Amino acid sequence: MNELLVRTLTGVLLIAIALVAAVKGGMLFAVFVAAVATVIYYEWMRIVRGWGAPWSIGGFFYALLPALSILWVRERDLHGLVLLIWVFLVTWSTDIGAYFAGRAFGRRKLAPTISPGKTVEGLFGGAVAATVIGAAWVLWTNLGRPLLVLAPLFALAAQAGDLFESAMKRRAGIKDSGTWFPGHGGVLDRLDGLVPVAVLAALAQLSGLT
Repeated sequence: MNELLVRTLTGVLLIAIALVAAVKGGMLFAVFVAAVATVIYYEWMRIVRGWGAPWSIGGFFYALLPALSILWVRERDLHGLVLLIWVFLVTWSTDIGAYFAGRAFGRRKLAPTISPGKTVEGLFGGAVAATVIGAAWVLWTNLGRPLLVLAPLFALAAQAGDLFESAMKRRAGIKDSGTWFPGHGGVLDRLDGLVPVAVLAALAQLSGLT
């Protein structure tokens, strides 16, 4: 089967699972997030094997903080689900926009020593996609207007998270963090951009910007 088709079908399935769990909320969502965080930590430990205790401890917080942030965003108040979907949309549109913009227009390498496939054009494509999709959701649902400005910034944070994981994999000499999903690799490969965005969204909610 065509690689892009496999990647698309897998991505749609993962998005559907995440949205169903988020809409259900409560204990089901908490268990889902805890399970995902556990797999993230497992994959982190697989990558950093032999790197020493600081990396092991750092991985614990790397998995824990976004998990707590997502639960906080979802359950804090009545519009938590709406904000969480915005977080998902910004992260997903960043990834999708960067992928297609990079394939269509990519010429200048963004970080060739870390991730040769990423381009400056992909970076901007991801930011534009996140801004447009995020803005549409904000205007439709009447979320806080500061999110219109935060969307492109969060998109950059998502891509920084992607580059951080790529640097780790390059150091470890592996291609993917796992083999769970056809065309997508491991859980960490799919959620490396969500990690910083989730934490930043929780901070934005705490500060009253949402």
